Amino acid sequence: MRLEAITFDLDDTLWDNGGVMRRTETGHYAWLDEALHEWMEEGPSEWLGEHADAPRAEDARGRFAERFPLEAFIAHRLRLADEHPLRRGDFTWLRRRALGELLEAYGLPPEQAMHWALRAMERFMALRHEVEPHPEVEAMLEALGRRYRLASITNGNVEIARLSLGRHFPVAIAAGELLAPKPDPRPFLAALARLGTTPSRALHVGDHWEDDAQAARRLGMQAAWIGPDDRPLPDGIHRLDHVRELPALIAWLERHR
Repeated sequence: MRLEAITFDLDDTLWDNGGVMRRTETGHYAWLDEALHEWMEEGPSEWLGEHADAPRAEDARGRFAERFPLEAFIAHRLRLADEHPLRRGDFTWLRRRALGELLEAYGLPPEQAMHWALRAMERFMALRHEVEPHPEVEAMLEALGRRYRLASITNGNVEIARLSLGRHFPVAIAAGELLAPKPDPRPFLAALARLGTTPSRALHVGDHWEDDAQAARRLGMQAAWIGPDDRPLPDGIHRLDHVRELPALIAWLERHR
C-alpha cells in the first residue's frame, strides 16, 4: 500500500473529550440560567411592556433551570433526535432547537426564546473548544503533514479551524452538518475526494469501532482503531492504545506496502 492521505477523528482521538463535554454541558446551561435570571430581574420595560404575560423576575415560575433542569434539556434533545432522524447527527441544530422550545415553554415569546437559545449556544461553543490535545499531537501532525495529505472527519461540533491544530487540516468534514454522520460513507468519501486520493491509499484514525474503524475499512481504507480491548481484528484494522503510537504503525504499513 502506498499511503497518500490520513484522516482523523477528533474527540477522544486527538484529545480526551469526556471532561470537556461535562464542563460544556453544565457550564452553558448554568450560564443561561444565570443570564436569564439577571435579565428578568432588571425588568426590560421596553420589551415587557409589549408582553405583559411574559415572566417578570420568574414570578411564580421559578428560575429556568428549576423549571427545566439539565436532565430535562437532555431528554428533550434526545426526543428531537428521534423525531428528526435526518438531523440526529447535527448536534448544534438539536441543541439550539431544544433550548428554543424549552425557553418558549418557560414563557418567552418565540423571538426572545431564539435570542437566548443562540446566546446559550455561543457560550456552549466557546466552552466546547476548550480542549487540550494530547502532548504528542502537535509535533506528530506537523511531521505527518510534511509527508501525507491530512483531513479531519468528526461527528461532533468542534470547528477545527478555531483551534491551533486546524492549520494541519486543509480539509475538515463536519459529518453531522452533512446530515450523514459516520458510519455513513459520505463524509469519508467527501474527505478523500477533496484530498485527491482513493480509499486504498488512505488511513483513517479514530476511537469508535463502528463509526471509525469498521466504516473506514468497509470503504477499503486502512484503519487505526484506538480501542480499549484486544478483540480479534479483521485484516486492515490495527489497534492502538493511544494516538502517540500512530507513527510506528505508519512506518510498519510503509514497510509492508
